[in-house]
Amino acid sequence: MAKVQLSKSSLTRERENLGLYQRYLPALDLKRQQLMGERQRARSAITRLRQELARLVGAAGDAVPMMADRRVPLDGLVRLGEVRLGTQNVAGVRLPTVEHVEVIRSPYSRLVRPHWVDAVVDRLAEAIRLSVEVEVAEKRLAGLEKAVARVTQRVNLFDKVLIPQTQTNIRRINVYLGDAERAAVAAAKIAKRKREAESARDEAGR
Repeated sequence: MAKVQLSKSSLTRERENLGLYQRYLPALDLKRQQLMGERQRARSAITRLRQELARLVGAAGDAVPMMADRRVPLDGLVRLGEVRLGTQNVAGVRLPTVEHVEVIRSPYSRLVRPHWVDAVVDRLAEAIRLSVEVEVAEKRLAGLEKAVARVTQRVNLFDKVLIPQTQTNIRRINVYLGDAERAAVAAAKIAKRKREAESARDEAGR
């Protein structure tokens, strides 16, 4: 921080700065709390989606053991199509959201493939959708992590640097101005006594 001037105008400016910092800090801290809450929700969402995806994959294997039969080709039955993302504004931070996930199911003849392939296709389609949601949730979390770190730095700047330094500057200026005022009063008294003494000598010499 630049060296502060020890003057009344500087004192006024420092007091104005202190008031600004003290008004801005609570709003900034509230933003940090909102982002931290959203970050926790994002972490919970990722955990839930991953668990759901793992259960889906496990259930598919349990329900359709025939998937292990390599004589029935399953490749290309399901693929990811268009993914449309939106944005959500959380405390001034833009985060991605999933608006639409297109899962393309390739047509196949039920005469060529057995009936259980339908169940496999359903589970694969759901797994693809969940994979997209997991990926977007991870991007949300990454954005929130950066935002929380950035806001925390600003909160610390105000709380631990700017406000204490400004308060110190105000105390220094007040001490300096107080000393200067007392010195001026003392000098005025000395000058007054000197003038009175000179006046008395002049009167005595007449």
